[in-house]
Amino acid sequence: MLCIMRTTISLSEHLANQVRRAAAAQELSVSAFISKVLNDALKQRVPPQPPSFTLVTTQGVRVRPGVDLDRPRSVDAEDDETRFGLRG
Repeated sequence: MLCIMRTTISLSEHLANQVRRAAAAQELSVSAFISKVLNDALKQRVPPQPPSFTLVTTQGVRVRPGVDLDRPRSVDAEDDETRFGLRG
């Protein structure tokens, strides 16, 4: 079932003239032209930009001596050994 909603919009005189000319150029009624333009615009929605990412670091500017950033689990293992006296 096709449901058509009638509504009233307010356009400046300049914009209304542009709409009438564009509708006539495409051989559409003003109503059909506005409907087409709105439909096209809504289909082309740009997804919102994800929030920017900020890396927060603490204390110091360099990596601790002996820390290999390519092997992050080794840092956990070293911390566990220090904290719990474990040897793996």
